[in-house]
Amino acid sequence: MRQSSLVVVANRLPLDDNAARDGACEWRRSPGGLASALRSILEQTPATWVGWGGGIGPARQLPDVGPLRLRPVALTADELQGYYEGFANSTLWPLYHDAVEPPVFDRGWWETYRAVNRRFAEAAAESAEPGAAVWVQDYHLQLVPQLLRELRPDLLIGFFLHVPFPPPELFMQLPRRTELLRGMLGADLVGFQRPQAAHNVAQLAAKLLGTQGADDAILLDGRVVRTGAFPVSIDVPEMTALAAQPSVRSHAHQLRQDLGPHKRVVLSVDRLDYTKGIEHRLTAYSELLRDGRIKVRDVVMVQVAVPSRERVENYRGLRDRIEREVGRINGEYGRVGEPAIHYLNQPFDRADLAALYQTADVMVVTPLRDGMNLVAKEYVAARAEDTGALVLSEFAGAAAELEDAFQVNPHDVDGLKETLLRALDADPADLARRMHAMREHITEHDIHAWAGDYLTSLDHSGGLARVLPRPKEALARPS
Repeated sequence: MRQSSLVVVANRLPLDDNAARDGACEWRRSPGGLASALRSILEQTPATWVGWGGGIGPARQLPDVGPLRLRPVALTADELQGYYEGFANSTLWPLYHDAVEPPVFDRGWWETYRAVNRRFAEAAAESAEPGAAVWVQDYHLQLVPQLLRELRPDLLIGFFLHVPFPPPELFMQLPRRTELLRGMLGADLVGFQRPQAAHNVAQLAAKLLGTQGADDAILLDGRVVRTGAFPVSIDVPEMTALAAQPSVRSHAHQLRQDLGPHKRVVLSVDRLDYTKGIEHRLTAYSELLRDGRIKVRDVVMVQVAVPSRERVENYRGLRDRIEREVGRINGEYGRVGEPAIHYLNQPFDRADLAALYQTADVMVVTPLRDGMNLVAKEYVAARAEDTGALVLSEFAGAAAELEDAFQVNPHDVDGLKETLLRALDADPADLARRMHAMREHITEHDIHAWAGDYLTSLDHSGGLARVLPRPKEALARPS
């Protein structure tokens, strides 16, 4: 087996396993913010990506993507249910998002999660050259760093958590809290979206493991585990170039005509997830219509809700509630040929999203809790003319960077209503100033800067960061 000096371990590969008509296997780019963000910096990098391909049963052999090798990890149907749908997304996900929905603690799920994490660790160990760097991604694989350290103590191990890390009082609810914490701290460098997460981990390490340390370093088992904030970002040149394509601009113009050329367009793009605040947003919009503060002849809302984890009961229930509420709002306030809300529960490719971003006068990104939220940054990157307004939850990680957005507490429906009106009625010069400042920030702090900062902190020498493509090279890659 060929080995690499840089191995990235993530739940998903950047390709999705789909059966073709004749029974062959077709590989295409998979959905998901993490895979998309990593793909943009790795598909021109000599490295190995370890992950699940999306299929059930034995893993298929995959071709390389340029210099990037793909190392698939197999999952059975029972493992998918216990590891992914169960422990990762019915236990950790809700707990890490402030228990917006109650987490479920199931002992069987834990055993499956641990077994699958070991399989990922073994695949990474086999793929790594002596002394290589292994970069483990996210809450699905929180045990991998320590398992990998036991298998290959020669490796340099990084871990990055893309979602929030909860306050100690929430994390302490986990029955396997000590093993989960120790698993993550098996890394040499643990990265988070926000500094508060590192503070939470330092508190927990002192309480559960008896460690000494601070928010940036923890002394554990005679070695130093470094921690810090590295806010993830997007490929800004890619989105800017995509939004400038004539076909995308033409599509955006047609969307404006279809939605109403004289209407103001309010857009939201989310995964269909209870953390995204979709129901709160619909309530605020409905009350503005009810009170006559906006009218269907003047304003239209487009809500994109990309299907997500449809086999998990909480997500099926959420979909049903949202669909009923959209139907009620359109039934009460819509007119013939003029719905109050266009609701789209389907995947969108990036070109279609770029067209939607250019169509929107107001982008509403109001999660109840979010590690970062890359949609907010994509909207800003697509607005090259410095037009449009971004309404952003103060509980999204992006709020710390996009300070010129119209920030709001999404739990406060009255405050959300007033903020929507402010954004709709804002002076164009004020909007241009805000958007320009946000575009400058994300241009300087894009996905290439994020990866470079993290990998330089991991190996100190800058050698790892130098293997990544430069941003201008990323622009030249084929779509």
